[in-house]
Amino acid sequence: MASDTLTYILLGILEGLTEFLPVSSTGHLILASSLLGFEGESSVAFKIAIQLGAILAVLVAYWGRFWGIAKGLLARDTGALAFTRNIILGFLPALAIGVVAYDAIRAAIQTPMIVAVMLVLGGIAILAIERMVKHARYDSVEAIPLKTATGIGVVQCLAMVPGVSRSGATIMGALLMGVERKTAAEFSFFLAVPTMIAATAYALWKDRALLSMDDLGAIAIGFTAAFLVALAVVKAFVAVVSRYGFAPFAWYRIALGLVAAIWLVMR
Repeated sequence: MASDTLTYILLGILEGLTEFLPVSSTGHLILASSLLGFEGESSVAFKIAIQLGAILAVLVAYWGRFWGIAKGLLARDTGALAFTRNIILGFLPALAIGVVAYDAIRAAIQTPMIVAVMLVLGGIAILAIERMVKHARYDSVEAIPLKTATGIGVVQCLAMVPGVSRSGATIMGALLMGVERKTAAEFSFFLAVPTMIAATAYALWKDRALLSMDDLGAIAIGFTAAFLVALAVVKAFVAVVSRYGFAPFAWYRIALGLVAAIWLVMR
């Protein structure tokens, strides 16, 4: 039991460290679970559900921003309305595709080699996009036009393939569509809130027959670890990106993907 608890904590820490980085938290969880022997039907719900701990960290870290938006909505402030509209538009494509493709996504989550390949391809894509993007047109979430917010939401759906990275897809998509670097990262954080709440609720509902009290206890442990670590990471990531860009994460993805692929072939 002690070793199981340590596994849940380690996976929670890994989730908290990687959820908001463009390196694929789900991909890391799949590879780590394979390495630790934590696999099987109920482990899929665990990998999805503990992401909600990292999302709670966003709500805490940006509490003032969300509270201001809530008050602005009551006052029908144009900025608050634009912010909310863009988050909803960015969320809807993932909601629609996630419901339709849940079974395919579930199967892919249990395939580590897909993660290894997509880590490498995603890293190459980030390096290419970093070179392509020169000028930004939108420097706040509120300033993003409807069409752009919807487009970023469509790009987010690429992250349903394990190893792509939800934050990576949304941030890179936003950069290509003219969103400033810091704003792209924050839009990704805010968009994660409804996306991951919906994904977690749907996964737990679909897998309810597979989950025991022990499984729920495991999720609680992983959730708590993910929350605490993500709380420290979320603001630090924005500072790092503003100074160094995304290239360091791209090279990390490529190196990890190659190592993972070699390990999977040789084991």
